[in-house]
Amino acid sequence: MEEKEFALKDIVEMKKPHPCGVNKWRIIRLGMDIRIKCEGCGHSVMLPRREFAKKMKKFCKSMRSDHAFF
Repeated sequence: MEEKEFALKDIVEMKKPHPCGVNKWRIIRLGMDIRIKCEGCGHSVMLPRREFAKKMKKFCKSMRSDHAFF
């Protein structure tokens, strides 16, 4: 299985929408767990990295620059 790369402040779309109706989430913490924050209502959720990778549908916007190392 290919390992996906994530960066802080990336905006991702999950497979299932949030109950508030928005399906865009911002990554606000990286580590063994990943914390994401709903762009609609501001609710945050912490998921294990493996579970996050499985539930993520696609990248919407990357805040990463090519010359910056995080």
